Amino acid sequence: MLKPQYTLEIAFLLIVISLSLLAFSSLALGEQAEFTAYHVLHFFTILGWLLLLLRQLFFIRQRRFDRHRAIGMSIFFAGPVLVAALTLLTVHSAAKEAVAGQVDDLVVQNVMFALEAALLIFLAFILRHNRKVHGSLLLSTALLFLVIGMFFTLIAYVPGYRSEGPELLPRFAEAGQMSALIGSVIGLLFFLKSWRTGWPWILTSGLILLDGYLQMIVDQANRTKSLTMLVASIGEAPAFGLSLLLFAVLLWVAWKVKPARGVKRRLIAEPIGP
Repeated sequence: MLKPQYTLEIAFLLIVISLSLLAFSSLALGEQAEFTAYHVLHFFTILGWLLLLLRQLFFIRQRRFDRHRAIGMSIFFAGPVLVAALTLLTVHSAAKEAVAGQVDDLVVQNVMFALEAALLIFLAFILRHNRKVHGSLLLSTALLFLVIGMFFTLIAYVPGYRSEGPELLPRFAEAGQMSALIGSVIGLLFFLKSWRTGWPWILTSGLILLDGYLQMIVDQANRTKSLTMLVASIGEAPAFGLSLLLFAVLLWVAWKVKPARGVKRRLIAEPIGP
């Protein structure tokens, strides 16, 4: 009997989904609930993406590779919609603060997470013939959503991090640092689990830590307000439409890239990965 595969990865995705549900519940059910249409779109695109990854893992676990490949084609639709939704919420968040004459304290993370999700999905398409790396790239996108879910869960429900009282900004920073640290450690552990093909996990961990460093630089340079205004100036409709179109084109270009003949022969014998 074959040993069940990808148990750890499935458990990881279930944890990310649970954290995402808990985090979004604070927006819908909290004392200062603001579950707008933008949040609904954001919630369902992230949840849909995570469920797609989870379903793909179950297909591989059951060795139903034909179904895995067929469902995998939906990434041509799901990937651009996910990136466009992340971009839309980034611009909406900045625009809301800009109209009020305030700064968006999460503008750096919002911009970077949208770019990082796009980068990981794009690389997964470019390197799809290396099945293990392809799977690690797609699964490591969930690490970004783990950090997001953990951050909002901490500031909503965990004493010492809750967003209340005069120390609101320091608590935001501490929650962000703790979320980034935990996410980076998880990425490191997945990398050590399969270090030959698990470099996407350490890449994602490094990007998460880079976000915090960039936020510190922007804060020290007093550029948060100007960055908020710049992002807000893009406009919500152009942000969604252009990012959707551009990323769909990028995925199509990536799909057309063929591996070198020698590389393709070497990869044919590899066991399929997630």
